[in-house]
Amino acid sequence: MLHELHIESMGVIEALDLVLQPGLTAFTGETGAGKTMLVEAINLLVGGRADPSIVRSGATEARVEGRFVVGDEEYIVARVIPTDGRSRAYVNGRLATATTLAELGARTVDLHGQHAHQSLLSVAAQRDALDRFCSTDLAPLRAARARLTEIDASLAALGGDQRARAREVDLLRFQVGELASAAILDADEDVRLAAEEDALADASAHRQAGYLALAALTDNTDDIGGREGDTQAAADSLAIALHALTDRAPFEDFTARLLALAAEVTEVGRDLRVFVEQLDEDPQRLDEIRVRRQLLRDMRRKYGDSLADVISFHAETEARLAELEGYDQRVAALEEQRTTATSAERHAAQRVADVRRRGAKRLAAAVREAVRSLAMPHAEIEVSVGAEPPGDDVTFLIAANPGLPLLPLSRVASGGELARTMLALRLVLTEAPETLVFDEVDAGIGGTAATAVAESLARLGRRHQVMVVTHLAQVAALADTQIMVTKTVTSNAAREAMTTASARMVDGVARIDEMARMLSGQQAGDSARRHAADLLADGQRLP
Repeated sequence: MLHELHIESMGVIEALDLVLQPGLTAFTGETGAGKTMLVEAINLLVGGRADPSIVRSGATEARVEGRFVVGDEEYIVARVIPTDGRSRAYVNGRLATATTLAELGARTVDLHGQHAHQSLLSVAAQRDALDRFCSTDLAPLRAARARLTEIDASLAALGGDQRARAREVDLLRFQVGELASAAILDADEDVRLAAEEDALADASAHRQAGYLALAALTDNTDDIGGREGDTQAAADSLAIALHALTDRAPFEDFTARLLALAAEVTEVGRDLRVFVEQLDEDPQRLDEIRVRRQLLRDMRRKYGDSLADVISFHAETEARLAELEGYDQRVAALEEQRTTATSAERHAAQRVADVRRRGAKRLAAAVREAVRSLAMPHAEIEVSVGAEPPGDDVTFLIAANPGLPLLPLSRVASGGELARTMLALRLVLTEAPETLVFDEVDAGIGGTAATAVAESLARLGRRHQVMVVTHLAQVAALADTQIMVTKTVTSNAAREAMTTASARMVDGVARIDEMARMLSGQQAGDSARRHAADLLADGQRLP
């Protein structure tokens, strides 16, 4: 909904601020007062074409701002039109494009009349409107089309080029064979082999170090090549210390700890001897490990950063090879599935087309009845649905007068006729943007037709925020809010005439006076005022 509108230096408007209300708002005033400028300002806010000629004489740029509320979100939209150069757009203070404004406008505002911003003029919008009117269930059709897309993707993935498929099979067979020969089953194999290689590669040095440590613990000089008298075994040192402290009460705790150390040294020495004696030099095993590790490095270089990646690649490659080698069987299965899916899609499309065609007749009849009550008594309405299922080419057609061919709504020449047709459509259809703006909807009508248009706008105003530029007192009488646009002519310092428009909400006596002017002209008498008051009173009783 559009809550506020601010205009600067636009046509006859120098500066204007409006707070807009829900329901039906009527913009009234004399011809040329500037009513249509209000509609043009809204059109600019929703991405309409910016013409520099609208900039007020003497100003360098025109500016329009609007505050929209959509659900729980608020948007401050601005459009600046300079006398030269491109227009600028802003949404919530940030630069935006006219396309962005149009996308926002499509959700919030529909303009009907001489302006191009009319959502129901596009084929897609008319199709959506028909589907909503007749509750078309598109889910089965969408599911069928999704299944076809899935099958086609599977067929494409198999590879339709026989030569390309043969080349891929040869490559996959080589890769599978190479990986199978490598027989990589353990992702941690390289870590284990590295540890074993390290032990074998330095077995002699490891043994020498082990025996040296063993001699230090046990004083067995044979273990280190028969050196004598240059070591003091740890076990002997502990024995000397224990002998010195045994049976001496002050050292009882130390004696216990030394006994524990002696036992630990004895156990470490025994385990160390077993381990060292198992360290054998094995050049053949060392060569085998080095060859294996080089193979693992080659596999990682070709097929993955880690052995886990290589194992995964092997599995995927085997699966792909099996798929390609079973190509004919797989293609036959997919083609059979595609035949079934195509049949399902055609049946679903036909059901949608049938629903649309039945709904098109009902929609055309309802709109025809509505539009004929709006000063178009001979109008013919049709809703065309494309011959090819599901009938996506939906077009609303109208012949406004007898003898005229049925033409798409977008080719209706008269702005007033188009606006009244759109009003009829909006009365029949339940969904529309929250704000609807009608210009020229009452062009060339009066009497009973004017009352019908007024009542239709009022009913529409119960569901939407509706704004209408009108010269009809019948429309103004049924409006929830009436805004009067007036213009004044003044002279500047150079004695040049300057025209300025202003707008204000009128109520009470002021509203009666404005409606009396609409009924009888500038010099409205008492009878016109009584008539205006009666119209307003009757408007309050509209069911």
